[in-house]
Amino acid sequence: MSDSLPVPAASRAGKHQSTHWPRTLGRLLVGLVVIVALAAALVPSLLPVGDRLGREGRATAALVIFVGSYLALAIGRIPGLNIDRAGIALVGASLMVASGALPLDAAYRAIDLDTLTLLLGMMIVVANLSLSGFFALAGAWVMARARRPLVLLAVVAATSGVFSAFLVNDAICLVLAPIVLRLALAMRRNPVPYLLAVAMASNIGSTATITGNPQNIMIGSISRIPYATFALSLGPVALVGLGVAVALIALLHRGEFAGGVRLQAAPAEDIRINRVLAWRTLAATAILIALFFAGQAPAKAAIVIGGLLLLTRRVKSRRVYAEIDWSLLLMFAGLFIIVAGAERMLVTPALIADIGRLRLDEVPVLAAVTATLSNLVSNVPAVLMMKPFVAPLASHDRAWLVVAMASTLAGNFTVLGSIANLIVVQRAAAAGVTVGFWDHFRVGAPLTLLTLAIGILWLWR
Repeated sequence: MSDSLPVPAASRAGKHQSTHWPRTLGRLLVGLVVIVALAAALVPSLLPVGDRLGREGRATAALVIFVGSYLALAIGRIPGLNIDRAGIALVGASLMVASGALPLDAAYRAIDLDTLTLLLGMMIVVANLSLSGFFALAGAWVMARARRPLVLLAVVAATSGVFSAFLVNDAICLVLAPIVLRLALAMRRNPVPYLLAVAMASNIGSTATITGNPQNIMIGSISRIPYATFALSLGPVALVGLGVAVALIALLHRGEFAGGVRLQAAPAEDIRINRVLAWRTLAATAILIALFFAGQAPAKAAIVIGGLLLLTRRVKSRRVYAEIDWSLLLMFAGLFIIVAGAERMLVTPALIADIGRLRLDEVPVLAAVTATLSNLVSNVPAVLMMKPFVAPLASHDRAWLVVAMASTLAGNFTVLGSIANLIVVQRAAAAGVTVGFWDHFRVGAPLTLLTLAIGILWLWR
């Protein structure tokens, strides 16, 4: 006899309806956005409407496209459709052009090639380091010398934070999370606090420089703040923040770190490393960082070094290309166009004046607005949304530093706050380890508030 009871037909129908309506609603909303965009493009040519009415139609279309795109980007998908954030950004950008909110030539100009070039160059460098086996070797070497759980936690945080300060943090989490997970399990430790250290230290460490994360790369391109100035301004915030992260993780996971237990040595791993490629890429990375601090244009330096790294017999170019996050580059291009269309049709001097009454020139206010917006729509879209309101501020450089600090540190608030968090969680899940929302939130929320307070006090001085 079967132990299971038959499920009533009404229950099955109710369950089907509860999962069906979000897909239907998602498709209807997408259809509405497309119809509004096409109507704005076609009505002026088919009907005798005046210039004012035509502009109002394009403005309405721009608003609908902007809100719809950002809502979908915040959710990360559209129910009922197999489309990711990059696809959403591309569709939104194409509708901005189709509606007439942004001419095609203006859309081309809206794409910040410096940002995309710098991001691509850094991805090529990180790809070569990863393919050479350097990250696996460095991680195993450093962590094998940690004799206490608290020391291991500090080493994990320092490794993640320092690498993320100069290389794109998402890529660092991608290669570091499985290494830390494997070693923690081999030492018979709870992997969750160490995985939290990878993600949270990566976010905090990436605050330090222009090349730490995608939003800082964008801010560096927009603001033209020199690399060294940026690092000297936000490096201390990142350094103190890493210490706070270690202390908070240890405090909230006392069972893992109390008692001074000595760690079991992890079994030796057979790590494959291409020494020539590793040394070559490390030398290139050192030269690249030196060029950054010497005042060379970051985009120029990154793409030249990245291009030269492709001249090798050690690894096929297509393996490097496979490591590059092309969808992130596509999403950036789409976002530039979406924001440019909204800015052209919706951002008026009156709106800028109204937003100015929020006193965005004050560090705490600008940090609070940026951090809140970053948790609503994600940090990269938030930075683009802030652009027209930060540009007119008197303390231009300080304002952009505040936006960089707040948008990055806000990523630790929830597990959905940054791509780095999601990468770590997904890598852990693939190995059967669950890092839940509450596991992250109970550390991430207070950590975000504390590090934001540190950043505000430092930049407000």
